[in-house]
Amino acid sequence: MGDTGSECKPEQGMTVTAHVIVLANEKGGTGKSTTAVHIGVALALAGKQTALIDLDSRQRTSARYLENRWNHAQRHGITLPGPAAVVVADGDGAEAELAMRFQQARGQDFIVVDSPGRDSALARAAMARADTLVTPINDSFVDFDLIGEVDGDTFEVKKPSFYAEMVWEARTRRAREESRPMDWVVLRNRLSTLDARNKQRVGAALETLSKRIGFRVLPGLSERVIFREFFPRGLTLLDRAALTDFSLSHVAARNELRALIAGLNLPGGIEMAA
Repeated sequence: MGDTGSECKPEQGMTVTAHVIVLANEKGGTGKSTTAVHIGVALALAGKQTALIDLDSRQRTSARYLENRWNHAQRHGITLPGPAAVVVADGDGAEAELAMRFQQARGQDFIVVDSPGRDSALARAAMARADTLVTPINDSFVDFDLIGEVDGDTFEVKKPSFYAEMVWEARTRRAREESRPMDWVVLRNRLSTLDARNKQRVGAALETLSKRIGFRVLPGLSERVIFREFFPRGLTLLDRAALTDFSLSHVAARNELRALIAGLNLPGGIEMAA
């Protein structure tokens, strides 16, 4: 993995051709940054040239994760492939800098963008560039409310919510500026292993709403302690050789990640090692 601050110099007369994956959600604690890093590392391990842009300059979770990864590799004399990361701060000139970063990464196969957990012009600009928009949500109606409203008695979907409208605007903007369509994926993170009533109700509501406003639903990553333990070392589920405490929990989590990557239907035939 290269230095997280490394940059590529732009050339004249070229446009961004990388496939752009944007992870966006206005709620915190949905596993967005963890998912972004795992997708980026999976792509790098599959031999794809990958860049990661972290738009949350305050928390810098994705960038810090990859800095920890680079430092861990240096300390232990091992190789840990992963995307080079840059941070773009919100504020005056942020959209212009984001456009520059996209241009600098034009030679990559993939660009993964981790958006902040809030609405901003910068987050909307990133969404409008997405070939694949991934919205992780926890498996609850608290998080479902981000994309749709349900009846409190019947749990039937009443109408799309504000975030769904924002995605619609991003799709409209993209249709004006780009020729490629946007694939919107809602990722059900922290799914319960039990077929509980809440799980069934949320699933039914997502299925109904997906048909109305055009997104796909994928199971994401379960709630596991291992993700919190990975962060200080910058490790991922894919770094089996670097994990001294590999367990059956890791195997189950790796299978979830493999299903997630396959479900994204990314170009280039992405294959994860068993």
